[in-house]
Amino acid sequence: MQEYLDFAARHPMLAMVWLGLVAVIIYMTLMSKLTKVQIVASQQAVLLINKQNAAVVDVRTAEEFRKGHIAGAINVPAAQLKANNLNLIEKYQDKPLVLVCETGMTTSGVGRLLTKAGFKQIHALRGGMADWRTQNLPVTKR
Repeated sequence: MQEYLDFAARHPMLAMVWLGLVAVIIYMTLMSKLTKVQIVASQQAVLLINKQNAAVVDVRTAEEFRKGHIAGAINVPAAQLKANNLNLIEKYQDKPLVLVCETGMTTSGVGRLLTKAGFKQIHALRGGMADWRTQNLPVTKR
């Protein structure tokens, strides 16, 4: 234990960075356990869409959406949802929603906003459209 204290005394910046990283890891772990947003793989998303009639909400920009998206997806950019403009998806409040972005990084934050807004079943696609394309799942440009 004394070695750690000596190290922290000699290298205060490194010790602060290390403590910051530990705090971030703990925070991220707790948030992932406490959130109501479920991260789903592509196959689980397909089952939700086909069996439970889940709505797919693509949170990418309109330009990215036009380049290719999941068939039947609704494009509502993340910026619009963060501005609390939910009128395009309010009718899906009690249905399962599958949130899609390009890499799967944006959807968790958007999902937390939607759960606070009263949406019940929020799912985020793990890996986003990049993973969807990698698995050769259908993409449409219409």
